[in-house]
Amino acid sequence: MPSESFIHLHAHSAYSLSEGAIKAEKLASLAYDNAMPAVALTDSANLFGALEFADACAKKGIQPIMGCQFFLSRLAADPDRAEAGRLPPDPIVALAMDAAGLANLQRLSSLSFLRDDPSGRPALTLDLLREHNAGLFLLTGGTLGPIARLLGDGRRDAAARLLAQFAESFPDRLAVELHRHGLAIERNIEPGLLALADAAALPIVAANDVYFAEPSMHEAQDALLCIAEGRTMAERDRRRVTSDHWFKPPAAMRALFADLPEACDNTLAIARLCAVMAESRAPELPISPKIAPGTTEAGTVRAMAEAGLAARLAAMDLTPDAESAQKYRERLDYELGVIETMGFSGYFLIVADFIQWAKAQTPPIPVGPGRGSGAGSV
Repeated sequence: MPSESFIHLHAHSAYSLSEGAIKAEKLASLAYDNAMPAVALTDSANLFGALEFADACAKKGIQPIMGCQFFLSRLAADPDRAEAGRLPPDPIVALAMDAAGLANLQRLSSLSFLRDDPSGRPALTLDLLREHNAGLFLLTGGTLGPIARLLGDGRRDAAARLLAQFAESFPDRLAVELHRHGLAIERNIEPGLLALADAAALPIVAANDVYFAEPSMHEAQDALLCIAEGRTMAERDRRRVTSDHWFKPPAAMRALFADLPEACDNTLAIARLCAVMAESRAPELPISPKIAPGTTEAGTVRAMAEAGLAARLAAMDLTPDAESAQKYRERLDYELGVIETMGFSGYFLIVADFIQWAKAQTPPIPVGPGRGSGAGSV
């Protein structure tokens, strides 16, 4: 990699829902057009675009860096503050270094959505991050990250403690992330970030927290954030990103960090450590817990469908020996045969699981009417 180059390690695609304005495959083209040998995809809490992104990079001869912007519960930084868990979590960035790291990205993404976090957002605890840290390189999240936030609040000791916890969990796999988007808070906290990194002997890395492809897209991206939050563009007190949150070319990033060239050099060094590819594979459906012991998915679907038909026939006041009832049973047998032949029994059990759960809630959650390919079927 040429020393004057630069690699974006913190970039969002449109899969950062209602935030990013770049298609996942477009990131590969942007890297190629800017002579970047690699680029990272770090969408917010998810890896929806991972395979699409990796395939596009492979076609362009670009090294894909598989990553994710996770959100760390405020309790990690403020364990003694009762209200901390209800506050918005802080973003951090994790990059996969190998297959184990990619698996942990997927695992942490799922766990962040499965947790019942007091903030109401997908978030991780520090313990979860420690438990699934293998194969991951951690960036501190830049301006909005927990270290920067604590410094902005004047809590240097708390920032140092949290950074030490990160360093313990990610030995030789941690960098202090720096942003320069022209914000006053960035200018105010950067000396503190540099001092903490120096005291802990940690590398610094430049990033641009990319949300859109070029400066002309800023207004459209700003409108996207307003739509997502139900706000108007005229409002002052709302979330927004600056016109500098675009996919800047290497020369622009080098000029921006001319006083800290090592921060740009480290993007290349980190990229060399994070060479893993998201590969396609056959879909793997979860196994339904509704399968009765000693039977199969197909047998369970058949038993449930036959019991359901019997209940419907009883409600329709059709006696078991009625000619119309026999036609229903013959039709059901035919349809179940098609489902079993196509290998869709497991899928039907999965759909039945969340449909029945929704109907069992108080009040019931609407689930229909069911149409599509099921219209007119028994």
